[in-house]
Amino acid sequence: MMKIRVFIFLCILVLFVTGCKKAEFKPATGLQVVTTLFPLYDFARTIAGDKAQVTMLLPPAVEPHTFEPKPEDMIRISRAGLFIYTSKYMEPWAEKIIAGIENKKLRVVNAGEKISYREALGVDEHDHGHGHDEKTMDPHFWLDFANAAYIVDAILDGFIAADSANASVYRQNAETLKKLLLTLDDLYKNSLTECATRKLLHGGHYTFGYLAGRYKLEYHALSGVSSDSEPSAERMAALVKEIRKSGAMYLFAEELLSPRLTETLAQEAGVGVLMLHGAHNLSRDDMSKNISFFDLMDRNLENLQKGLQCRAK
Repeated sequence: MMKIRVFIFLCILVLFVTGCKKAEFKPATGLQVVTTLFPLYDFARTIAGDKAQVTMLLPPAVEPHTFEPKPEDMIRISRAGLFIYTSKYMEPWAEKIIAGIENKKLRVVNAGEKISYREALGVDEHDHGHGHDEKTMDPHFWLDFANAAYIVDAILDGFIAADSANASVYRQNAETLKKLLLTLDDLYKNSLTECATRKLLHGGHYTFGYLAGRYKLEYHALSGVSSDSEPSAERMAALVKEIRKSGAMYLFAEELLSPRLTETLAQEAGVGVLMLHGAHNLSRDDMSKNISFFDLMDRNLENLQKGLQCRAK
C-alpha cells in the first residue's frame, strides 16, 4: 500500500511540474568530446564545427593546477567518444582515470605527447610537489604558438580516429586554425622586436616561460609552476631588486589569480601592474562572451607591448 501511495504522489508531482506533459529524454547526437583546459576546448570546438559536441571539464574561473575531477566528471569522460588532456604535468590524475575506464570505444588524446618540454628555470624552492633533486617541467606549453600548432595536429588525429566519416571537415578546420596560429606568431615576433626592455617580470607562478623563450625575452617569475606555490621572503626581495635594476615600468600579474601580492611588490618597487592571461581557463564573464584563445593572446600582446615599451611597427 505504501508503494502505491508513493507512486501516486510522484505522478501528481510530475503532472504539476510538467503541466501534464510527458518528459522527453533527448540523447546527445554526434561525436561527444570532453576536454580539460581552455586551449584544448577552444581548438577542439573550432576543428569540430557542427560535426561534434565539445565540452570543457574545468568549470569557469576554476584554477586548473589544483583541480580534482568529481565522480560526475569521470562519468562524462567514460561516456565520451573522445577525451583530450594536456599532459601528466598539468593533469596528473588523467592517466589514472583513463586506465579505469571500461569504454573501449573512447579515444584519448594526450595533446602534449610530442612536445619538447622546457624546464622551469629559477623557480622558487617552495614549489609544491617537487623534490629538490627533481627537475620541474613547465606544463604551459600552449603559450608557444608552434606548440599550439602541434596541439591542433594531435586533436585532429583524435577526431579522425573517433569519427573518420567527417575527416575532411576536421582537416579543413584544423588547417584554417593552424594558419591563424602562424599569423599570430608573426604578429608577436614583429611587435616584440624593438622594445626598451626584454625582461618579462611576473609577480605570479611560472606561466610564461614558453612565450618568453619563443620571443627571446628574459623571464623572471615570483614562484613555481603551480599556482599554489608559496614564494619565500628572499624570492620576493630578489624580484623587487630585479625590477629596480631592470628599469622596468611594470610588473605583470596573471588573470584569474589574485593580484594582491603582485600589487604589493609593484608598490614596493615603484612600478605599475599589467595583466597577462595564461589561457588555462576563462572567467564566467569571458565564457559568456564566447572569448577565444586568439582574443586572449591579442590582449596579452597589447599589454606586453606596453609593459616592455615596444616600438610599434
